[in-house]
Amino acid sequence: MSFTGITLAQNHKEEIKEFQKELNEEYKNPDESPLSAKDRKKFKGHHFFPINEKYRVEAKFVKTANAMPFKMKTSADVFQNYDIYGVVSFEIDGEEFKLNIYQSHRLRETEEYKDYLFLPFTDLTNGTETYGGGRYIDLRIPAGDTIVIDFNKAYNPYCAYSTGYSCPIPPKENNLDIKVEAGIKNNDL
Repeated sequence: MSFTGITLAQNHKEEIKEFQKELNEEYKNPDESPLSAKDRKKFKGHHFFPINEKYRVEAKFVKTANAMPFKMKTSADVFQNYDIYGVVSFEIDGEEFKLNIYQSHRLRETEEYKDYLFLPFTDLTNGTETYGGGRYIDLRIPAGDTIVIDFNKAYNPYCAYSTGYSCPIPPKENNLDIKVEAGIKNNDL
C-alpha cells in the first residue's frame, strides 16, 4: 500500500471511530437517547464489528426519474411517505449488489435534512450478530453519479432498544444476501 493509501485508511478509521464515539454519546444523553433511564445507567457503549475497508464502497448512483411516492411500513404498523430517490450498485468481494436509497417526504421539508437520504437494509447477520429488524445508513444527495456507502456506519433503529418508536422496516428489495460484518452489532447494553 502506498503512503497515500495508508493515510486514507488511517483517515477512514479515524472517521469511523468518531462516528462510533458520537453514537455512543447520543445514547448516553437523556435528551437524545432511546434508552430508558435504567438502561442508560448500564450503557457502556455499543458493540461494533472491526472497521473494515472492504465495506466502504463507491457505488454507482442512478437517480430515479419521476419518483412515485410510496408508503414504507414501520414497526408500529404505521406507514411513512418516501420516494425511491435512487438506486445504487456496487461490489463486495467481487459480487454485485443493488439497493434502493430513499428520501423521506417529511424530512426533505426541513432545512437541516433537505438533502438527507436513507438506506435501510438487511443482511445475513440479522438476528444473530446484528439486530433482527435490519440496520440503517444515513447519506446525503451526491453531486454526481457515484456515492460512498460505508457499512462501517450502519446503526440500529431505535426500535432495537425500546418500544414506542415507529421505525421503517427495510423493504425486501434491500436485503443483501451476504454477511455485512461492519457497523453496529447486537444491542447488548
